[in-house]
Amino acid sequence: MNPSAADAWLVRSAAVAAAQAEGRAVVALESTIIAHGMPYPQNVRTAREVEDIVRRLGAEPATIAVMGGRIRIGLTRDELDLLGAEGHAARKVSRRDLPAALSSGALGATTVAATMICAALAGIEVFVTGGIGGVHRGAAQSFDISADLQELARTSVAVVCAGAKSILDIGLTLEYLETHGVPVLACGQDDFAAFYSRESGFRADCRIDDAVEQARFIRTKWALGLAGGVLVSAPAPEHAAIPREEIAADIDAALADAKSRGITGKAVTPFLLARLNALTGGRSLAANIALVKHNAEVGARLAQALVSMR
Repeated sequence: MNPSAADAWLVRSAAVAAAQAEGRAVVALESTIIAHGMPYPQNVRTAREVEDIVRRLGAEPATIAVMGGRIRIGLTRDELDLLGAEGHAARKVSRRDLPAALSSGALGATTVAATMICAALAGIEVFVTGGIGGVHRGAAQSFDISADLQELARTSVAVVCAGAKSILDIGLTLEYLETHGVPVLACGQDDFAAFYSRESGFRADCRIDDAVEQARFIRTKWALGLAGGVLVSAPAPEHAAIPREEIAADIDAALADAKSRGITGKAVTPFLLARLNALTGGRSLAANIALVKHNAEVGARLAQALVSMR
């Protein structure tokens, strides 16, 4: 689908449309984290707080979802509340699901992959999320590899995250990204982040803390005709992060629970996040909220820097 044809499927909020018309920075935000990543009402409260952070730093937030047969680029307060209240009843929409969700008029929460697609169609260069999907543990047998990784290889959007979700095989996730030519930048430390935990035990390709330098790297990549995304990894704030060795046992227990219940495919991640919240007494949810807010700060500064280099 070419951008001009796809534009008929997009509905920009008044605030996003005005920001783009004025040449101001816009930051895309996913909606799966609202519907499938956190319980109600914390999900809605967090979504609004993240949007406020982006605005305070001078950019316009654009939370993306599928509603009424259109891709919504920026949601109203009522639409955010509807999505949060519907929760898991909202369709989880990745690349393969976009045509079905749009043609049926379903309410859909966009994953990292789908949000990247929609952001690119809307002309938004920076997307903030919690953690990306990746290669699942045991993927040699299950072939369970998130569509997020392929999207990073093909869609030219900078993705700010707290690394890959701790429930994944992070080493293989980074190998996959390297094979497909996706640069991984660390911000704030040398290590690639591991979602709840700051350190993963794996180094990022390079460390760039300054937003202007990050923007220069990204502009250089795209100017060379090297299509595809750039992954910017920012660790969870120290006060909220859970040490890797401490969360490991809970992750193993959650994975065993998922296996015993026969949970597979795109239902795995929401189940594991909810199970970890129970096992950690709410600490994992607190870490999730803190890290996505921090990512919003990093992403807003990056979006501003990219705009200044156009």
